[in-house]
Amino acid sequence: METPAGYGVVLVTAGNMQEAEAIANALVEAKLAACVSLLPIHSIYTWQGELHKEQEWQLLIKTDLAQFPAMEAKIKELHSYEVSEIIALPIVASSQAYLQWISQQVKSKE
Repeated sequence: METPAGYGVVLVTAGNMQEAEAIANALVEAKLAACVSLLPIHSIYTWQGELHKEQEWQLLIKTDLAQFPAMEAKIKELHSYEVSEIIALPIVASSQAYLQWISQQVKSKE
């Protein structure tokens, strides 16, 4: 029986839909993510001492966290931000069927 341990959601923001889709496609095609959901968001943050208010795209990446190092490298390769958000959150509860589906879509941990 699968447990949620080891599975997670990785959060990444992108400056536009095209970049978000390019990152999402690359991660799914490389089997680093099972699914990536894209949401338009409004972000308020400080960068280099200035307050910014920007329209961005939030990527919600469902994956096996054993893939995090390879995923982070792929995101950095494709991302235009100098410092990109790449934050992994563990899945603490999930349906067994969904965890099995993630496992089948993502590269094995070998």
